[in-house]
Amino acid sequence: MKYPERFDNIRRFYDEEVAQMLPQIRKMPEIGGILQIVLGKDYAEYLLRNLGPVNTVDDFQREVIGVLVTAIEHKTCKDVQLLGTENYDLEHGNLFVSNHRDIVLDSALLNSHLFYKGLPTTQIAIGNNLLAYPWITAAVRMNKAFVVKRDGSVKEQFIISKELSEYIRMVRTEYNESIWIAQREGRAKNSDDRTAPAIIKMLTMSGARDMAASLEELNITPLSINYEFDPCDYLKAREFQLKRDMPDYKKSQQEDLLSMKTGIMGYKGRVVFVIGKPLSNLKAVCGDAPRNEQAEIIAEALDKEIFKGYHLFPINYVAADMLEGGTRFACNYTAADVKAFEKYLASRIELIDIPGKDEAFLKGKILEMYGNPALNQDKIGDAVNR
Repeated sequence: MKYPERFDNIRRFYDEEVAQMLPQIRKMPEIGGILQIVLGKDYAEYLLRNLGPVNTVDDFQREVIGVLVTAIEHKTCKDVQLLGTENYDLEHGNLFVSNHRDIVLDSALLNSHLFYKGLPTTQIAIGNNLLAYPWITAAVRMNKAFVVKRDGSVKEQFIISKELSEYIRMVRTEYNESIWIAQREGRAKNSDDRTAPAIIKMLTMSGARDMAASLEELNITPLSINYEFDPCDYLKAREFQLKRDMPDYKKSQQEDLLSMKTGIMGYKGRVVFVIGKPLSNLKAVCGDAPRNEQAEIIAEALDKEIFKGYHLFPINYVAADMLEGGTRFACNYTAADVKAFEKYLASRIELIDIPGKDEAFLKGKILEMYGNPALNQDKIGDAVNR
Protein backbone atom coordinates (compact mmCIF):
# COMPACT_ATOMS: atom_id res chain seq x y z
CA MET A 1 0.00 0.00 0.00
CA LYS A 2 1.47 3.33 -1.06
CA TYR A 3 -0.04 6.79 -0.81
CA PRO A 4 0.56 9.46 -3.48
CA GLU A 5 4.06 10.91 -3.20
CA ARG A 6 2.74 14.39 -2.45
CA PHE A 7 1.92 13.16 1.08
CA ASP A 8 5.45 11.87 1.77
CA ASN A 9 6.31 14.76 4.09
CA ILE A 10 3.35 14.15 6.42
CA ARG A 11 2.26 10.51 6.09
CA ARG A 12 2.94 7.69 8.53
CA PHE A 13 5.79 5.32 7.72
CA TYR A 14 5.41 2.24 5.55
CA ASP A 15 6.39 -1.23 6.74
CA GLU A 16 9.69 -1.23 4.84
CA GLU A 17 10.64 2.12 6.39
CA VAL A 18 10.26 0.64 9.86
CA ALA A 19 12.89 -1.98 9.06
CA GLN A 20 15.20 0.75 7.71
CA MET A 21 14.78 2.97 10.78
CA LEU A 22 15.30 0.35 13.49
CA PRO A 23 19.14 0.32 13.35
CA GLN A 24 19.10 4.11 13.75
CA ILE A 25 16.56 3.94 16.58
CA ARG A 26 18.76 1.50 18.49
CA LYS A 27 21.67 3.96 18.36
CA MET A 28 19.73 7.01 19.58
CA PRO A 29 20.71 7.58 23.25
CA GLU A 30 17.39 9.31 24.00
CA ILE A 31 15.48 6.12 23.14
CA GLY A 32 17.57 4.06 25.54
CA GLY A 33 17.12 6.68 28.25
CA ILE A 34 13.33 6.67 27.92
CA LEU A 35 13.21 2.89 27.90
CA GLN A 36 15.29 2.76 31.07
CA ILE A 37 12.99 5.22 32.86
CA VAL A 38 9.90 3.19 31.96
CA LEU A 39 11.19 -0.38 31.97
CA GLY A 40 14.33 -0.36 34.08
CA LYS A 41 17.91 -0.68 32.81
CA ASP A 42 18.09 -4.47 32.31
CA TYR A 43 14.75 -4.85 30.52
CA ALA A 44 15.44 -1.78 28.38
CA GLU A 45 18.76 -3.20 27.21
CA TYR A 46 17.11 -6.57 26.54
CA LEU A 47 14.37 -4.95 24.47
CA LEU A 48 16.84 -2.98 22.35
CA ARG A 49 18.92 -6.10 21.71
CA ASN A 50 15.89 -8.05 20.55
CA LEU A 51 14.28 -5.70 18.04
CA GLY A 52 15.45 -7.78 15.09
CA PRO A 53 12.10 -9.45 14.24
CA VAL A 54 10.38 -6.06 14.03
CA ASN A 55 9.81 -5.55 10.29
CA THR A 56 6.39 -3.89 10.01
CA VAL A 57 4.37 -1.11 11.61
CA ASP A 58 2.21 -3.73 13.33
CA ASP A 59 5.34 -5.43 14.66
CA PHE A 60 6.63 -2.11 16.02
CA GLN A 61 3.31 -1.32 17.69
CA ARG A 62 3.11 -4.78 19.25
CA GLU A 63 6.72 -5.34 20.29
CA VAL A 64 7.84 -1.82 21.19
CA ILE A 65 4.96 0.61 21.66
CA GLY A 66 2.71 -2.03 23.22
CA VAL A 67 5.43 -3.02 25.71
CA LEU A 68 6.12 0.62 26.61
CA VAL A 69 2.48 1.68 26.96
CA THR A 70 1.61 -1.39 29.02
CA ALA A 71 4.54 -0.67 31.35
CA ILE A 72 3.51 2.99 31.66
CA GLU A 73 -0.08 1.97 32.33
CA HIS A 74 0.95 -0.45 35.09
CA LYS A 75 3.21 2.16 36.71
CA THR A 76 0.91 5.18 36.49
CA CYS A 77 -2.72 4.06 36.20
CA LYS A 78 -5.06 2.27 38.58
CA ASP A 79 -7.21 1.10 35.68
CA VAL A 80 -7.77 1.89 31.99
CA GLN A 81 -11.02 1.07 30.21
CA LEU A 82 -12.13 1.39 26.59
CA LEU A 83 -15.92 1.39 26.31
CA GLY A 84 -18.26 1.61 23.31
CA THR A 85 -16.24 -0.62 20.97
CA GLU A 86 -19.49 -1.75 19.38
CA ASN A 87 -19.38 1.62 17.59
CA TYR A 88 -16.09 0.75 15.85
CA ASP A 89 -16.78 0.31 12.13
CA LEU A 90 -14.62 -2.67 11.18
CA GLU A 91 -15.57 -2.49 7.53
CA HIS A 92 -15.08 1.21 6.83
CA GLY A 93 -13.12 2.60 9.79
CA ASN A 94 -13.84 5.70 11.89
CA LEU A 95 -12.57 9.25 12.18
CA PHE A 96 -12.32 9.52 15.96
CA VAL A 97 -12.56 13.14 17.11
CA SER A 98 -11.89 13.50 20.83
CA ASN A 99 -11.24 15.88 23.65
CA HIS A 100 -7.54 16.05 24.47
CA ARG A 101 -6.06 15.39 27.91
CA ASP A 102 -2.48 14.17 27.43
CA ILE A 103 -0.09 15.09 24.61
CA VAL A 104 1.24 11.57 24.18
CA LEU A 105 -0.95 9.10 26.01
CA ASP A 106 -4.44 9.89 24.67
CA SER A 107 -3.73 8.22 21.34
CA ALA A 108 -1.20 5.73 22.75
CA LEU A 109 -3.59 4.30 25.33
CA LEU A 110 -6.43 4.28 22.80
CA ASN A 111 -4.41 2.29 20.29
CA SER A 112 -3.06 -0.02 22.95
CA HIS A 113 -6.56 -0.95 24.12
CA LEU A 114 -7.89 -1.26 20.59
CA PHE A 115 -5.07 -3.75 20.03
CA TYR A 116 -5.95 -5.64 23.24
CA LYS A 117 -9.52 -5.99 21.97
CA GLY A 118 -8.41 -7.26 18.57
CA LEU A 119 -9.45 -4.07 16.75
CA PRO A 120 -7.37 -2.17 14.16
CA THR A 121 -5.27 0.66 15.58
CA THR A 122 -5.71 4.20 14.29
CA GLN A 123 -3.52 6.64 12.47
CA ILE A 124 -2.68 9.54 14.79
CA ALA A 125 -2.61 13.27 14.04
CA ILE A 126 0.37 14.94 15.77
CA GLY A 127 1.47 18.57 15.57
CA ASN A 128 4.97 19.27 14.24
CA ASN A 129 5.55 21.54 17.27
CA LEU A 130 5.95 18.35 19.32
CA LEU A 131 8.53 16.86 16.98
CA ALA A 132 11.43 18.60 18.68
CA TYR A 133 14.02 15.93 17.92
CA PRO A 134 14.61 13.43 15.07
CA TRP A 135 14.09 10.46 17.40
CA ILE A 136 10.59 11.71 18.32
CA THR A 137 9.69 12.13 14.63
CA ALA A 138 10.97 8.65 13.76
CA ALA A 139 9.25 6.96 16.70
CA VAL A 140 5.82 8.53 16.18
CA ARG A 141 5.74 8.06 12.40
CA MET A 142 6.57 4.38 12.91
CA ASN A 143 3.59 4.33 15.29
CA LYS A 144 1.11 5.37 12.55
CA ALA A 145 1.37 9.10 13.25
CA PHE A 146 0.99 11.67 10.49
CA VAL A 147 2.22 15.24 10.81
CA VAL A 148 -0.01 18.29 11.24
CA LYS A 149 2.00 21.40 10.38
CA ARG A 150 1.33 24.28 12.75
CA ASP A 151 3.47 27.04 11.23
CA GLY A 152 3.36 29.17 8.10
CA SER A 153 1.74 32.33 6.74
CA VAL A 154 -2.01 32.62 6.24
CA LYS A 155 -1.63 31.54 2.62
CA GLU A 156 0.65 28.64 3.58
CA GLN A 157 -1.77 27.54 6.30
CA PHE A 158 -4.57 27.34 3.74
CA ILE A 159 -2.45 25.05 1.56
CA ILE A 160 -1.38 22.99 4.59
CA SER A 161 -4.99 22.59 5.76
CA LYS A 162 -6.13 21.47 2.33
CA GLU A 163 -3.32 18.91 2.14
CA LEU A 164 -4.21 17.61 5.60
CA SER A 165 -7.90 17.39 4.68
CA GLU A 166 -7.09 15.46 1.52
CA TYR A 167 -4.83 13.07 3.41
CA ILE A 168 -7.48 12.35 6.06
CA ARG A 169 -10.20 11.82 3.45
CA MET A 170 -7.97 9.52 1.39
CA VAL A 171 -7.01 7.39 4.41
CA ARG A 172 -10.60 7.18 5.59
CA THR A 173 -12.52 6.68 2.36
CA GLU A 174 -10.04 4.99 0.01
CA TYR A 175 -8.10 2.82 2.46
CA ASN A 176 -10.84 2.43 5.12
CA GLU A 177 -8.36 3.07 7.94
CA SER A 178 -9.32 4.73 11.21
CA ILE A 179 -7.84 8.04 12.35
CA TRP A 180 -7.61 9.81 15.72
CA ILE A 181 -7.58 13.60 15.82
CA ALA A 182 -8.14 16.05 18.66
CA GLN A 183 -11.15 18.36 18.52
CA ARG A 184 -8.93 21.45 18.58
CA GLU A 185 -5.29 22.45 18.24
CA GLY A 186 -3.63 21.64 21.53
CA ARG A 187 -5.35 20.77 24.79
CA ALA A 188 -8.13 22.67 26.53
CA LYS A 189 -6.05 23.29 29.64
CA ASN A 190 -9.13 24.09 31.75
CA SER A 191 -10.95 20.95 30.47
CA ASP A 192 -13.74 23.07 28.96
CA ASP A 193 -13.61 20.91 25.85
CA ARG A 194 -14.96 22.59 22.73
CA THR A 195 -14.54 21.51 19.12
CA ALA A 196 -12.92 24.23 17.03
CA PRO A 197 -15.14 25.01 14.01
CA ALA A 198 -11.85 25.39 12.10
CA ILE A 199 -11.34 21.61 12.45
CA ILE A 200 -14.75 20.99 10.90
CA LYS A 201 -14.01 23.42 8.07
CA MET A 202 -10.63 21.79 7.46
CA LEU A 203 -12.26 18.37 7.11
CA THR A 204 -14.62 19.69 4.42
CA MET A 205 -11.90 21.30 2.29
CA SER A 206 -11.41 18.04 0.40
CA GLY A 207 -15.08 17.04 0.09
CA ALA A 208 -18.23 17.95 -1.73
CA ARG A 209 -19.78 21.39 -1.52
CA ASP A 210 -22.50 19.99 0.74
CA MET A 211 -20.87 20.20 4.19
CA ALA A 212 -23.13 17.63 5.86
CA ALA A 213 -22.60 15.04 3.12
CA SER A 214 -18.86 15.71 3.07
CA LEU A 215 -18.55 15.10 6.81
CA GLU A 216 -20.80 12.04 6.95
CA GLU A 217 -18.54 10.40 4.37
CA LEU A 218 -15.73 10.51 6.95
CA ASN A 219 -17.75 8.64 9.61
CA ILE A 220 -16.92 11.14 12.38
CA THR A 221 -17.10 9.36 15.72
CA PRO A 222 -16.99 11.19 19.07
CA LEU A 223 -14.49 9.86 21.59
CA SER A 224 -14.64 10.98 25.22
CA ILE A 225 -11.53 10.80 27.41
CA ASN A 226 -11.33 11.33 31.15
CA TYR A 227 -8.36 10.86 33.49
CA GLU A 228 -9.10 10.72 37.22
CA PHE A 229 -5.91 12.69 37.89
CA ASP A 230 -4.02 14.90 35.45
CA PRO A 231 -0.28 14.75 36.20
CA CYS A 232 0.17 18.07 34.39
CA ASP A 233 -2.53 19.95 36.32
CA TYR A 234 -0.04 22.05 38.30
CA LEU A 235 2.01 22.80 35.15
CA LYS A 236 -1.13 23.99 33.36
CA ALA A 237 -2.11 26.18 36.33
CA ARG A 238 1.41 27.62 36.35
CA GLU A 239 1.10 28.43 32.66
CA PHE A 240 -2.26 30.16 33.24
CA GLN A 241 -0.72 32.52 35.81
CA LEU A 242 2.37 33.21 33.72
CA LYS A 243 0.17 34.11 30.73
CA ARG A 244 -1.97 36.32 32.97
CA ASP A 245 1.05 38.14 34.37
CA MET A 246 3.11 38.21 31.17
CA PRO A 247 0.85 38.47 28.08
CA ASP A 248 3.81 37.70 25.79
CA TYR A 249 4.75 34.52 27.67
CA LYS A 250 5.24 31.49 25.46
CA LYS A 251 6.25 28.01 26.57
CA SER A 252 9.75 26.93 25.63
CA GLN A 253 10.59 23.66 23.91
CA GLN A 254 12.01 22.42 27.20
CA GLU A 255 8.72 23.18 28.95
CA ASP A 256 6.85 21.22 26.26
CA LEU A 257 9.18 18.26 26.82
CA LEU A 258 8.68 18.52 30.60
CA SER A 259 4.90 18.40 30.06
CA MET A 260 5.30 15.32 27.88
CA LYS A 261 7.48 13.55 30.45
CA THR A 262 5.23 14.53 33.37
CA GLY A 263 2.11 13.41 31.52
CA ILE A 264 3.65 10.06 30.65
CA MET A 265 5.17 9.16 34.02
CA GLY A 266 2.83 10.93 36.46
CA TYR A 267 0.01 9.15 38.31
CA LYS A 268 -3.36 9.18 36.52
CA GLY A 269 -5.56 6.92 38.64
CA ARG A 270 -8.46 5.59 36.59
CA VAL A 271 -8.69 6.40 32.87
CA VAL A 272 -11.75 5.79 30.70
CA PHE A 273 -12.20 6.12 26.93
CA VAL A 274 -15.77 6.02 25.60
CA ILE A 275 -16.44 5.61 21.86
CA GLY A 276 -19.76 7.20 20.93
CA LYS A 277 -22.04 6.61 17.98
CA PRO A 278 -20.89 8.16 14.68
CA LEU A 279 -22.51 11.49 13.83
CA SER A 280 -25.40 11.06 11.41
CA ASN A 281 -28.25 13.07 9.87
CA LEU A 282 -26.03 16.13 9.80
CA LYS A 283 -28.22 17.76 7.17
CA ALA A 284 -31.09 17.72 9.64
CA VAL A 285 -28.76 18.99 12.38
CA CYS A 286 -27.78 21.97 10.23
CA GLY A 287 -31.31 22.63 9.01
CA ASP A 288 -31.54 25.74 6.84
CA ALA A 289 -28.53 27.45 8.42
CA PRO A 290 -26.21 29.31 6.03
CA ARG A 291 -23.08 27.38 5.11
CA ASN A 292 -20.83 29.71 7.10
CA GLU A 293 -22.76 28.79 10.28
CA GLN A 294 -22.91 25.05 9.71
CA ALA A 295 -19.41 24.34 11.03
CA GLU A 296 -20.32 25.95 14.36
CA ILE A 297 -23.56 23.94 14.56
CA ILE A 298 -21.80 20.65 13.81
CA ALA A 299 -19.00 21.46 16.27
CA GLU A 300 -21.60 22.04 19.00
CA ALA A 301 -23.35 18.77 18.13
CA LEU A 302 -20.03 16.94 18.43
CA ASP A 303 -19.32 18.64 21.78
CA LYS A 304 -22.62 17.38 23.21
CA GLU A 305 -21.76 13.81 22.25
CA ILE A 306 -18.31 14.11 23.82
CA PHE A 307 -19.80 15.58 27.02
CA LYS A 308 -22.38 12.80 27.07
CA GLY A 309 -19.65 10.18 26.93
CA TYR A 310 -17.57 11.47 29.86
CA HIS A 311 -17.07 8.78 32.51
CA LEU A 312 -16.72 10.97 35.59
CA PHE A 313 -15.10 10.37 38.99
CA PRO A 314 -15.84 11.77 42.48
CA ILE A 315 -13.00 14.31 42.03
CA ASN A 316 -14.91 15.89 39.12
CA TYR A 317 -18.08 16.35 41.17
CA VAL A 318 -16.23 17.66 44.23
CA ALA A 319 -14.42 20.23 42.07
CA ALA A 320 -17.68 21.26 40.35
CA ASP A 321 -19.35 21.94 43.71
CA MET A 322 -16.30 23.83 44.98
CA LEU A 323 -16.40 26.00 41.85
CA GLU A 324 -20.10 26.76 42.35
CA GLY A 325 -19.86 27.02 46.13
CA GLY A 326 -22.71 24.56 46.56
CA THR A 327 -23.61 20.89 46.98
CA ARG A 328 -25.50 20.20 43.76
CA PHE A 329 -23.44 17.09 42.96
CA ALA A 330 -23.05 15.85 46.56
CA CYS A 331 -24.79 12.53 45.82
CA ASN A 332 -21.77 11.58 43.70
CA TYR A 333 -19.10 11.79 46.43
CA THR A 334 -18.46 11.32 50.13
CA ALA A 335 -16.95 13.49 52.89
CA ALA A 336 -13.80 11.38 52.55
CA ASP A 337 -13.65 12.25 48.82
CA VAL A 338 -13.80 15.96 49.70
CA LYS A 339 -11.04 15.65 52.29
CA ALA A 340 -8.83 13.68 49.89
CA PHE A 341 -9.32 16.23 47.10
CA GLU A 342 -8.55 19.19 49.38
CA LYS A 343 -5.30 17.49 50.39
CA TYR A 344 -4.48 16.72 46.75
CA LEU A 345 -5.25 20.28 45.66
CA ALA A 346 -2.94 21.74 48.30
CA SER A 347 -0.12 19.38 47.28
CA ARG A 348 -0.40 20.42 43.61
CA ILE A 349 -0.32 24.14 44.39
CA GLU A 350 2.73 23.56 46.58
CA LEU A 351 4.60 22.21 43.52
CA ILE A 352 4.26 25.53 41.67
CA ASP A 353 7.28 27.81 42.05
CA ILE A 354 6.84 31.14 40.26
CA PRO A 355 7.31 34.83 41.15
CA GLY A 356 4.22 36.42 42.70
CA LYS A 357 2.53 33.06 43.24
CA ASP A 358 -1.24 33.66 43.38
CA GLU A 359 -2.58 30.66 45.27
CA ALA A 360 -6.25 31.62 44.97
CA PHE A 361 -5.94 31.99 41.20
CA LEU A 362 -4.01 28.72 40.85
CA LYS A 363 -6.56 26.87 42.98
CA GLY A 364 -9.38 28.19 40.80
CA LYS A 365 -7.66 27.01 37.63
CA ILE A 366 -7.09 23.48 38.96
CA LEU A 367 -10.72 23.38 40.12
CA GLU A 368 -11.78 24.26 36.57
CA MET A 369 -9.69 21.42 35.16
CA TYR A 370 -11.51 18.86 37.29
CA GLY A 371 -14.92 20.53 37.57
CA ASN A 372 -15.67 21.59 33.99
CA PRO A 373 -16.30 18.04 32.68
CA ALA A 374 -19.03 17.53 35.32
CA LEU A 375 -20.54 20.97 34.67
CA ASN A 376 -20.58 20.46 30.89
CA GLN A 377 -22.09 16.99 31.14
CA ASP A 378 -24.74 18.26 33.53
CA LYS A 379 -25.78 20.97 31.08
CA ILE A 380 -26.75 18.45 28.43
CA GLY A 381 -28.12 15.70 30.71
CA ASP A 382 -28.56 12.13 29.45
CA ALA A 383 -25.06 11.05 30.52
CA VAL A 384 -23.84 7.63 29.45
CA ASN A 385 -22.76 6.83 33.00
CA ARG A 386 -22.54 8.38 36.43
